[in-house]
Amino acid sequence: MNEIEQVADVLKLLGDKNRLTIIALLNEKELCVCEIVDILQTSQPNISQHMRKLKDGGLVKETKRGQWVYYALSVQDKPYIAEILRHIPSQKDKLMSAVCEENECCN
Repeated sequence: MNEIEQVADVLKLLGDKNRLTIIALLNEKELCVCEIVDILQTSQPNISQHMRKLKDGGLVKETKRGQWVYYALSVQDKPYIAEILRHIPSQKDKLMSAVCEENECCN
């Protein structure tokens, strides 16, 4: 696959509102699936499917800690993603309202 096809595939991934929001959230901090579920108000299987696509696309990496999987951005090799993220509205307000952290579901 040539470079333009790779960029096109990544941009297709970001064309989904939920995946774009997830990337913006992960730009703020590493998150557990349960935190993303809480923030986006959707099902765990739905978020897991989005995370698999983002991971397969090379945009996120996962770290397992006990029974929980944490996700972080992995875009060092894609400088154009950093530029896109500069233009996406901050998701800090959504992170602050996450109930999951208060319940410590993944800590």
